[in-house]
Amino acid sequence: MLKIQVSLCTLIILTAFIFLNPLAAQPQKGHWRVVGSTDGSSLIKRTESSFVRVGRKFYLLGNRGIKPISIYDVRKGTWSEGAAPPVEIHHFQPVVYNKKIYVIGALTGDYPGETPVPYVLIYDPVENAWSKGADIPPHRLRGSAGVCVYRKKIYIAAGIKDGHRGDHKKWLDVYDPRTGEWLELPAAPRARDHFQAISRKGRIYLIGGRRSESETDIFANLVPEVDVFDLRTGAWSTLEQPLPTPRAGNFLSPFKSRYIVVLGGETGGQQQAHAEMEVLDVRTHNWQTWAPMIQGRHGTGAIYYKGKIYVASGCGNRGGAPEVPTMEVFEMN
Repeated sequence: MLKIQVSLCTLIILTAFIFLNPLAAQPQKGHWRVVGSTDGSSLIKRTESSFVRVGRKFYLLGNRGIKPISIYDVRKGTWSEGAAPPVEIHHFQPVVYNKKIYVIGALTGDYPGETPVPYVLIYDPVENAWSKGADIPPHRLRGSAGVCVYRKKIYIAAGIKDGHRGDHKKWLDVYDPRTGEWLELPAAPRARDHFQAISRKGRIYLIGGRRSESETDIFANLVPEVDVFDLRTGAWSTLEQPLPTPRAGNFLSPFKSRYIVVLGGETGGQQQAHAEMEVLDVRTHNWQTWAPMIQGRHGTGAIYYKGKIYVASGCGNRGGAPEVPTMEVFEMN
């Protein structure tokens, strides 16, 4: 009799959980596996960094402190080192333009009073060299912003001006690398930092993040709403369905033409970094849940390449340690 009661109780709890969390009832798609190297080489582990692709090579760059770039050759399956940046850069989302890596909206310096880097930094993979680009308008400086490319222009959204202490921004700007022109666009519905942006089908999506305040609870003030800027109409909207698992320090990837994948992150509710993989269908704006990463992590990036998603390094717990030494790849079953 006791076994029946326990089973019935468990069934009731499970049913309630699925009713309140419809994503939990969905079968998880795909699987993750750790990717080693063919020659024993390895990445340089780091956090508050970024991961980006140029051609057939992946670039892991940035860190608290200055470290060389880790370069992964996907054809050879090997890691090598590239030039270190001329200044410390962290909390940024790099983009690729004209086969070069652009860093706009980075922070530099120590917690909690980090300052925005006041200019564009450019890395040329062919020359393995960094260069200083245009100055950023002083009244639009911030770091930990979402950055993406659409039709050869770079869009910079939201961010924070005073390290982790405050002065959160709703700003949206567009920078033209060809002309050096910087324009201010309509502000987003809400401020956020520690997030990423992505452009899909003529829209810019701002997903995840928080409003960091080190004098209170640094992990609080999460932003679950998904704000969307329509590049054709110049208007903002907010999706009806928020990010299912609100978190900051998350990173984004496209998957085919239909999906935006949200990975990793950190919150105050758990010590370990998040491993969740939640997926937004840009046609319906409904959410799905796919297989979680093997290792939860935050403060890195994701690369979509030939039908697979790669993530590398980042931090395994909330805060700044431990740095993760692995790369994983997601594949559909």
